[in-house]
Amino acid sequence: MQDALFPDLFPDDDSGQAGKPAAPPAPEESSRPEPARRAKVRPQPPSPEHVALAQRLPAHLRLGASSWNFPGWEGLVWDSDYAEAVLSKHGLAAYAQHPLFRTVSLDRAFYRPLSSIQYAAYAAQVPDDFRFVVKAPSVVADALVRGESGRGLQPNPLFLDPQTAAREFVQPALDGLGHKLGALVFQLSPLPQQLLRQMPEVLARLAAMLQALPALAPQAPDGVIAVEVRDAAFLSPALAEVLREAHATYCLGLHAKLPPIEAQLPMLRALWPGPLVCRWNLHRRHGAYGYEDAKKLYSPFDKLVDPDPHTRAVLARVMAGTAGAGQNVYVTIGNKAEGSSPLTVAALADEVLSAIKAAPAGRGGG
Repeated sequence: MQDALFPDLFPDDDSGQAGKPAAPPAPEESSRPEPARRAKVRPQPPSPEHVALAQRLPAHLRLGASSWNFPGWEGLVWDSDYAEAVLSKHGLAAYAQHPLFRTVSLDRAFYRPLSSIQYAAYAAQVPDDFRFVVKAPSVVADALVRGESGRGLQPNPLFLDPQTAAREFVQPALDGLGHKLGALVFQLSPLPQQLLRQMPEVLARLAAMLQALPALAPQAPDGVIAVEVRDAAFLSPALAEVLREAHATYCLGLHAKLPPIEAQLPMLRALWPGPLVCRWNLHRRHGAYGYEDAKKLYSPFDKLVDPDPHTRAVLARVMAGTAGAGQNVYVTIGNKAEGSSPLTVAALADEVLSAIKAAPAGRGGG
C-alpha cells in the first residue's frame, strides 16, 4: 500500500515504525452538543449536504481550519456578522458545531505558551470526539529571538531545549486537553544560514529533544508528536530516521517555502505506517513570503479565489489511504490556501470520499 500512497525516493527501511499506531478513538457522544442558550456566537445551521458528507467520512479522519476568528465566515460557519474579537473569545464552541470541523490548529500557542488551564478551557468548548492540533511555542521552535517585525535579533538559547519543550508545551497541553489532544506540532521556523550549514548538529538537537518529551499515552491515546519544517534542506532520510527513532511523524507542510506536495510525500513513505498530520497554509502562487498578499486578495475569506484542485486531489488520496489503513488523520487548512477554509474543507472532504470509493478493495485508500 505504501508504494501506491507515496512515491519511492528513500530505500526501504524495516528497522522501525514512525508514530505510534493509531489507538481506537475515544467513545463518541450520541450527538454533538447543542449551543449554549444565549450564546454570544451562534453557529450557522448545518446544511444537509455537509451533515451527510461528515457521516460518510472515517471517524478517525479529522478536518478543520487554522483558527476561528473570521467574520467573513458568516453564512458558512456563523449565523450572523460577529466582530473578530468576539469570535476569537467566544467562537470556538460554534465553530465545533460545523459537521465537518472536528479539529482546529491552535496557532496562537506559537506566539506565547499556553497554560494547562487555558488548554482545558478550550477542551471544554468542543465535543468529545474533537481533537486539537497545537503549534509549539516559538521559544523552542525558532532558532532566533525575533523583534516585533519578525526580524531575527539574536540566537535563541532555548531552541529545541528538551526541558523547555516539556514544561512550556507538551505537559500543559497534555494536562489541559487530555484525550482531546490530537497532534503537537513543532513547526521549525526558517533556520539562519549558519545553522543550515550545520544540519547534522541541528538534527542531533532535535533528536535529543523529541526523545526526552513526556509520553502522550495513555492520557491522549490519539496524540502524536509531529515536526513541520520551513527549509527544504530538512527533507532527507536523516530527518526520517530522527522521527522514526522518537516515534514522531513528519507534518506535511503545504506552504510556498517548501517543495510541492509530491516532493514531500517520500518523507511520509519513509515513516509508514503512521498517522497523517498536514497543515495546508498558503497557496503556492504567493511565494514564500506571500501571507500579506494572500490576505489582501482573499479577505473576507468567504469564497474560493484560487482553487488548487491538483493539491486537493493528491492530499485526498493520501488521506483516504492513511485512514483506510486505520491510522489517524489530522488536516488543518488556512484561509490562504485557496481563499476560504470552510469551503476548502468541504471540497476536500468530497474529494476524500471520491478517493475512498475509487480505492481497490483491501487497499485502504492507496
